[in-house]
Amino acid sequence: MRFNRTLLAVALVVVALVVQVSVLARLQLPGATPDLLLLVVLGLAFVYGPVSGALIGFGAGLLADLAPPADHAAGRYALVLCLIGYLAGLARPENGRLKSAFAPMSVVVAAAIGSTLLYAGVGALVGDTAARHVGLGSLLFTAVVYDLLLAPFTVPLIMALARRTENDPIAESSGGDVAAGWLASGTGLRIGSQRGGLRVKAARNRAARAGRIKGVKRL
Repeated sequence: MRFNRTLLAVALVVVALVVQVSVLARLQLPGATPDLLLLVVLGLAFVYGPVSGALIGFGAGLLADLAPPADHAAGRYALVLCLIGYLAGLARPENGRLKSAFAPMSVVVAAAIGSTLLYAGVGALVGDTAARHVGLGSLLFTAVVYDLLLAPFTVPLIMALARRTENDPIAESSGGDVAAGWLASGTGLRIGSQRGGLRVKAARNRAARAGRIKGVKRL
């Protein structure tokens, strides 16, 4: 990966891991724990693609495996996030533009379910049966709910940051509308279109004023 990609990915992964371990894991919510690390991997994979998504997922998962108070085999979550990052990269939006929130939110749901099932499956292979005692159905439901609640406030912002580190001209013109487009698509609002209409209207007003001034000078 490029240096700017690596720097941003490392910073976001470290911050997400610290927040997840020190804040989210201590909320004692029923069922699963909100997976901020998973959302970071998804947001970066949506912009950088499958290969970078897999590498970022592997690194993020390995840090989570080694960070205390992890009590499972090292490499278990790294494998899960590596696969999730690769698959999410295959589903990245065309030209990085979010035309609708339906597709990325569907990926978030699939990733929450897939990561939970993969983690439990790998755990079963190595003899970890903790998911059976908690209840797999409860874990799946709560993981989807928590990740869906966090996604609109994290994934669009991560995508906007990732696009800016790429020096993408689209990011300069529409990067600020990424989060707005994600949140507004479900309500039918078109914030970006409204801004464009306001710009056109302002330009027309300036042209009309200039025409009136020229007319006065001629008189």
